[in-house]
Amino acid sequence: MHIHPLITDSESLKTLCERLARSDFVAVDTEFMRENSYWPDLCLIQIGNTEEAAAVDPKAEGLDLTPLLDLMVDNEDVLKVFHAGGQDIEIVYNLTGKTPHPLFDTQIAAMALGLGEQVGYSNLVESLVGKTLDKGARFTDWARRPLDKRQIDYAIGDVTHLATLFPKMLERLRRTGRGDWLDEEMERLADPSNYENEADLAWKRVRISSRKADVLGRLKALAAWRENEAKSKNLPRGRIMKDETLADVASHPPSGQEGLARVRGLSPAWGGNDIGGRLMAALAAAKPLPADEMPGREERGPGLGKEGALVADLLKLLLKIRAREGNVAARLIAKSEELEMLASGRRDGLSILTGWRFEEFGRDALDLVEGRLAFAVRGGKLMMTRTEQGQ
Repeated sequence: MHIHPLITDSESLKTLCERLARSDFVAVDTEFMRENSYWPDLCLIQIGNTEEAAAVDPKAEGLDLTPLLDLMVDNEDVLKVFHAGGQDIEIVYNLTGKTPHPLFDTQIAAMALGLGEQVGYSNLVESLVGKTLDKGARFTDWARRPLDKRQIDYAIGDVTHLATLFPKMLERLRRTGRGDWLDEEMERLADPSNYENEADLAWKRVRISSRKADVLGRLKALAAWRENEAKSKNLPRGRIMKDETLADVASHPPSGQEGLARVRGLSPAWGGNDIGGRLMAALAAAKPLPADEMPGREERGPGLGKEGALVADLLKLLLKIRAREGNVAARLIAKSEELEMLASGRRDGLSILTGWRFEEFGRDALDLVEGRLAFAVRGGKLMMTRTEQGQ
């Protein structure tokens, strides 16, 4: 494989992308910093196929990333391959308003192949390619310039190994007939709504116990205020105000700005400074959350009752058995919430009752809940058996 020198000029990037646009797939990775900012600070982009690979410096003066971004979001003929690509996809979305498509995530594919729930990249490479990765440069300062050779070599290695890894995984998926299992997962990963940061929806990410319309209305207003403050200052949300403080203020708002000085998690200065004034203005403008925006009650947890919780536990045991038998990660088949919904009597809208999940697990899960399947111990081994009702 040909490894290009670090790309810092537009012409080199354009000609590289023209060649890569004729590939069946490209492997993609990014290096970024986001510990101290709202927006990820993109520091390096790595891209390659089975013949060539390059690192691209997005911080290079005058570099036009358009050919690369067009390849990512507008070329439907080239598959984009990532490993645990959520944050890489978010960066592309922030730059273009679109997500890479079509795409393939090797971490998700590893679950379908029974290689682990959230297998790390280095472990996957070692397992399927037989190479041990040097992790020494993983936590370096990617924003520092100039980048040294060790950093660039480390970064390039991510896509060169990914380009070798992907065809091996694809062949395994074809042999097992599980390639179609992943279509839904990849489309979900590519859904742009996953990466939108609309201020009016920010409240949905904050945990709060209250279901009162006035409290939730204040929470919505405060979360939107915090989101806009974080964006304008390019600071992490938690640097403006932590979630628990936000929920506390929404539940127990002070009568005046001076009361902010007594709120745990806020500096006493908020009692009289500008940011405290903007927070109070957001509170004053808050309205009770409309009925059509009220969150639905979760069909899980205490709502199951003691018997329902026991049924959910049996379903989780069945899931472990079926996942082990099928050599697939249990997390790919079903989430705990769905098992609890099934145990509580829900049947509509559950992914485990449709498609391949139904064939692999859902049919047996339904039979267990409805009394047509039971656990038995034979010869010291736990197994499933049909009841008279199910025969």
